[in-house]
Amino acid sequence: MAENVGHEVLAGVRELLPTLRERAQETEDARVVSADSIKALEGTGFFRLLQPAAFGGYEADPVTFYAAVRLIASACGSTGWVSSVLGVHPWHLGLFTPQAQQDVWGSDQSTRMSSSYAPTGKAVTVDGGHTVGGRWSFSSGCDHATWVLLGQIVTDQENRPIDFRTFLLPRSDYAIEDVWDTVGLRGTGSNDIVVSDVFVPEHRSLSFIDVTKLVVPGQELNHGALFRLPYGSVFPYGITAPIIGMATGAYEAHVAYTRERVRVAYAGQKAAQDPHAQVRVAEAAAEVDSAWLALERNMAELMDHARAREEIPIGLRLRVRRDQVRGTAASIRAVDRLFENSGGRALKTGTPIQRFWRDAHAGRVHAINDPERALTMYGGAEFGLPVPADAMF
Repeated sequence: MAENVGHEVLAGVRELLPTLRERAQETEDARVVSADSIKALEGTGFFRLLQPAAFGGYEADPVTFYAAVRLIASACGSTGWVSSVLGVHPWHLGLFTPQAQQDVWGSDQSTRMSSSYAPTGKAVTVDGGHTVGGRWSFSSGCDHATWVLLGQIVTDQENRPIDFRTFLLPRSDYAIEDVWDTVGLRGTGSNDIVVSDVFVPEHRSLSFIDVTKLVVPGQELNHGALFRLPYGSVFPYGITAPIIGMATGAYEAHVAYTRERVRVAYAGQKAAQDPHAQVRVAEAAAEVDSAWLALERNMAELMDHARAREEIPIGLRLRVRRDQVRGTAASIRAVDRLFENSGGRALKTGTPIQRFWRDAHAGRVHAINDPERALTMYGGAEFGLPVPADAMF
């Protein structure tokens, strides 16, 4: 049944692509995805793909979710980015206590969450929970959410670190400060979250120690294989999938443009007849394909282990992170090749190729895409060295 629903969601997303493509410049100019676009995506069922069935979700195969993200991002990079981030949060909430899930979805199963996981605030353990405060940046899509997930190192009364947790706060507990003004992903509305020392009850926080061990309180309610997957696989690919989508959109726009382009400087030769241009487009296509095929293979293997209730091998978890950062890099190489091959007219404001180029490079600077940490973890493990205790994989 989930497979059929997934096909229906993908079909609904495809129908929206022309509209999202038409709104891409408007989204960039507004610095936020429109409420109409979010509502239309909600109507396809997209935001329920990774949501627990206990709260009206589809618990779809992750590849279906990433395929939908890729489609959306191929029409508008900012909309794809926001959709992916907001769309992966229902899965993350599914790892929390059943009470936390009830708090969010009990009265409205379409409730959305934004996030900011970098620990830039403070959290102190108190009776019954924690006191949380500070400023968190880059909360993409926060204007379309009424809850937020905030990552933070927990300290004791002497300010000594004792845990890393994700805290779940309702809209009444935080303010949004509009600071987002960038050269890429301009339409994501990735603004700051400001919290003034609020109490977060114990049931609305989740230890990353438990998450890394793949033993979380949400499994008491959510028994499906989806909720036995590593955070360090599901979330990072939620960042890479839209970048693959941006590269896909850049490819489609470039091919359509190049078929009709005439190179005046080369005696009116059609650009499509240039063998060098043909080589470049072939290289770009291969880069995008390699990134996507690795994602499909890795998620299929993860789900096979999860469905069989088998322990997921450390080597597989490390390979996923290896291929995830490499997938981002391959997509960036593809976009660069396409941009280089598009000529000076591609520089004009409003053209798709320059927007995809800027958006993809903006997505690349997300910390989860830094290749060195992921590749070092993989290489070290291959040489028999221990994986760092604070590694996300």
